Amino acid sequence: MTFRKIVAITMIISLLTISITGCANKKENTTTNNNDTNKVEYNISMITDVAGVNDHSFNQSAWEGLEKAKKDLGVNIKYLESKQDADYSTNVETLVDEEADLIIGVGSKLAPTIEQAAKDYPDQKFIIVDETYDEIPSNVETVLFRAEQSAYLVGLIAGKMTKTNNVGFIGGMDLSVINTFKYGYMAGVKEANSKCKIQDQYANSFTDQAKGKAIANQMISNGADTIFIAGGDVGTGAIEAIKEANKYAIGVDRDQSDLAPDNVLTSAIKRVDIGVYETVKSFVEGKFEGGSSTTYGLEEGAVGIPDSTKKLVPQDVLDYVDEETKKLESGEIVAPKDEAEYNEFVNNLK
Repeated sequence: MTFRKIVAITMIISLLTISITGCANKKENTTTNNNDTNKVEYNISMITDVAGVNDHSFNQSAWEGLEKAKKDLGVNIKYLESKQDADYSTNVETLVDEEADLIIGVGSKLAPTIEQAAKDYPDQKFIIVDETYDEIPSNVETVLFRAEQSAYLVGLIAGKMTKTNNVGFIGGMDLSVINTFKYGYMAGVKEANSKCKIQDQYANSFTDQAKGKAIANQMISNGADTIFIAGGDVGTGAIEAIKEANKYAIGVDRDQSDLAPDNVLTSAIKRVDIGVYETVKSFVEGKFEGGSSTTYGLEEGAVGIPDSTKKLVPQDVLDYVDEETKKLESGEIVAPKDEAEYNEFVNNLK
């Protein structure tokens, strides 16, 4: 082999080595360096139900949890709103195409879509908030809340605060997640005031503010002076009617006292933000456990009533609620979450 050929071959090998090294360095740059430690940038995406991200309730709380995750954990976040049920599948496909590391479906209405998507995209990781499955797919984690506990507490307040012995409950839709609020609330009312009448009605919507307002006005005309609304943006309309009539409202999911500071007695807090944040944190730490479910309640600080309750509720009622809270935490009282448990609860009061 001539000297010229040897030099040519050596140059080719050198060029190949540089090229390979460059590719390796390019791959490494997909992570960001933080204090000399490579940190993966995760893309976490959320799909709202039809109530939208600014519903002053469930979806908004979930987004607040993601915003905290962005601040504390450095993840990239985004959301897609669903204007109608048909958007759920389209939104999932969009996020899969965008190679989201984790897709979060907010609300029980998304549960069938997430279940099907888990089968269609077995390598994609999902979270469904406020719903679970008999058999949870191996690439899905479910996040649940003991909403019946916070609903029970606001029911105690309603039962003590009513002047007409007549209160109401407005639910968005006849779903198990809404009925958990309903039966917990009704049990609290009956525990505090066994003679109190309870009106209840579903709006069959999570977005129809006009329907919420109409139902609230009807309940008020039938004697209700305190109404608990668990229905997303339906609650916005109902609270408006309650404010106009100068009656009492009880909010849901978030502290909704800002909607009517002189009329919202309290809110049945369901800290969706905590559930979302903690689940994302677990994912970032490499602890994602598909096929599993986590439930958050009083013990985790994920349900309860807000500090704003002190503004309109007298101290003796607050003290009473504190005592009942301790009973819930100890297991002395178990708040009902469905009709059968509620009926048993009421029968035991007699």
